[in-house]
Amino acid sequence: MNWPLIFLQAATATVMVISLFGLLIPIYPGLTVIWAASLVYGILVGFKALGWVSWLIFAVITILMIFGNVIDNIITSKKAYDSGASIWSVIVSLIAGVIGAIIWTPIGGLLVAPVALFLAEYYRQKDWRKGLATTRGWLVGLGWSFIIRFLTGMAMIGLWLIWALNTQ
Repeated sequence: MNWPLIFLQAATATVMVISLFGLLIPIYPGLTVIWAASLVYGILVGFKALGWVSWLIFAVITILMIFGNVIDNIITSKKAYDSGASIWSVIVSLIAGVIGAIIWTPIGGLLVAPVALFLAEYYRQKDWRKGLATTRGWLVGLGWSFIIRFLTGMAMIGLWLIWALNTQ
């Protein structure tokens, strides 16, 4: 038995699974951590393990990571926009979310972004019901983006498992 390889695989899998469930916290870069874990695994084991297939698997994991990270903001912003939010209100919400996440980590961004969207829309439209509707749209988008990021993370881990289980 190759105990160092087994330990590395167990450690990598642990980091990946924790990061997958870390996606519940919207600002946690779970997909990026899963990607980084597969990169470290590739560096330590060598990308030659499966020949060009190792590189192909890592390339697909990279593409999935980029997709998952980009789609998150697109879906939440699009749902808010579809619910009547202006592009400026969405931008204010994104900026406020980042600032909130930095100040009150890790939940601050999740709390501050929808409040900022509501306030920006209330200021713009002078109607709290419309502000609430756009905020609800943003929250629906947040839910859908979590589902997509979670499934993307599962696909990334599944690809890594194919790679890891075929490494000698």
